[in-house]
Amino acid sequence: MTALEAVSAYLPPERVPIDSFAGELGLTDTQIRMFHRYYGLAEVLREPTGTIADLMLNAAAKLSELRGRESQVRYVVQARTLQAIAPYPEDPLHDVVRALGLRHAQAFAVTQHACASGLLAVEMAGRLLAEDGEPEALALVFVGEKAFTPSARMIPGTALMGEGCAAVLVGTGRRDRLLSYAAAMHGEFNAGLSLSAEMSLEFQQRYPDALAEVILAAVARAGITVTDLDLVLPHNVNRVSWVRVARKVGIPVERLFLDNMPVTGHCFCADSFLNYVAARDLGRLRPGDRYLMAAVGLGSTFAAAVFEH
Repeated sequence: MTALEAVSAYLPPERVPIDSFAGELGLTDTQIRMFHRYYGLAEVLREPTGTIADLMLNAAAKLSELRGRESQVRYVVQARTLQAIAPYPEDPLHDVVRALGLRHAQAFAVTQHACASGLLAVEMAGRLLAEDGEPEALALVFVGEKAFTPSARMIPGTALMGEGCAAVLVGTGRRDRLLSYAAAMHGEFNAGLSLSAEMSLEFQQRYPDALAEVILAAVARAGITVTDLDLVLPHNVNRVSWVRVARKVGIPVERLFLDNMPVTGHCFCADSFLNYVAARDLGRLRPGDRYLMAAVGLGSTFAAAVFEH
């Protein structure tokens, strides 16, 4: 069974108040107030000097469970939102693979689900390991990116992007077992940030129902109900959208882990995994707890997964 053997988080040292992005991103005072008061956002994480390779290496450095087990790693997967992250011929993922002594592993990226690609990568890594049939084999998944262009720093009217990163060691054991995974694509919104005003409004209107649908599908496939969920680890877009979805599916708002949302920004594919580390370290996850990760990728993909701690 697919399981999270270990998860580490790297949070860059710089926290930037969202007010400071007004000029850079063309935000009005009204929009800044909306992000503060309505969406519950205050700061975003920034790595002032490091590259995306540095983000991954910093996350891997915190993954103590990888030490001495490098030879067991069969796959290294970078799950990302952005298709292009470095100019040709640079290849940050393979630079990281070499630095970690993992040249024997197959390394590749998945981007097809945008910000939901992290959940896709974990589920896919588990299937690859199961097909290989080596009980001790592992996959290393990286999530988190650099907001290196203005268009990568904001989802207009929705979220501001941060630069946190997580490293996820996937195995086939019994620690943090993956009970179910569900995803749904709504290709009519494939233009993403380039949607027309009419299509953008339609996406916003359909968003709560579409996310609720995959949450309920994942919960049903896990053989439980939403009332059995002890915690929800969301993607950190904004508070109001998650409160709306939680009420729609019948999840008590207090079971949403929203602690990171005001101070990290939306860290691309990394949010749920950064939230996992924070919740674990705060004692919010106990043995036997069932928790849900969920994310939405522009384009658009809705995904959810249920785990047992």
